[in-house]
Amino acid sequence: MIVLKSEKEIESIRESCLIVSQTLKRIGRTIRPGMTTGDLNTMAENFILSRGGRPAFKGFHGFPCSICVSIDEEVVHGIPGERRLEEGQLVSVDVGVEKAGYYGDGAVTFCVGSVSRQKRDLVSVTVKALCEGIAEAREGNRLSDVSWAIQHYVESHGCSVVRDLVGHGIGKKMHEEPQVPNFGRPGCGPLLKKGMVLAIEPMVNAGGSEVEIRDDNWTVVTKDRSPSAHFEHTVAVTAAGPRVLTEFSVEAPC
Repeated sequence: MIVLKSEKEIESIRESCLIVSQTLKRIGRTIRPGMTTGDLNTMAENFILSRGGRPAFKGFHGFPCSICVSIDEEVVHGIPGERRLEEGQLVSVDVGVEKAGYYGDGAVTFCVGSVSRQKRDLVSVTVKALCEGIAEAREGNRLSDVSWAIQHYVESHGCSVVRDLVGHGIGKKMHEEPQVPNFGRPGCGPLLKKGMVLAIEPMVNAGGSEVEIRDDNWTVVTKDRSPSAHFEHTVAVTAAGPRVLTEFSVEAPC
């Protein structure tokens, strides 16, 4: 069942999203070669707690850390640890926060130092695909209008969307109905209504769309080991149009 949120509930979700945004901004200002993925996790966890939030990913279905950190061919759900960041890598950071019973979710792919043209283009395509999807999150549209906008933009630029993973509704739970695929025919699926809150998150590969899971049972990687990028905003459907609740910029992370 899709739960419609009141304006008061949307404001509560926005409070959690604000911590998500601030966390990602802090990571963006400090990420550099030589840091470990564990360093990023510690920094994020301490900051989230200092803001009165709870790292929503920690313990979620058994996930061991507070954020997901995925490098290059890793699409999502990378487990932070001792791995050191290197010049030229793409690093996707996914952050979830719960505060006062409401959840926020967001992700950014950062460039570590100078990256290849292919990686810069991939990041740009993913950012713009997210913006295309958000623009369709309007009352009266169908859910697949969001999905199609993302898929059409990505594929028209020679990349592919991951089909095994999707965005989701969000509110009093991290994952609520409906699922939000990044592909599909326009004009299908649930009618978008005022009060829906969606985590829209294109996961885009430079190569093929197929993925597989590493032996840690968490980290999703591209099957062809091509680089991948991931951006996510939490978005409310309102009478005035889509309202982005995660307020970080997705402009020029490289």
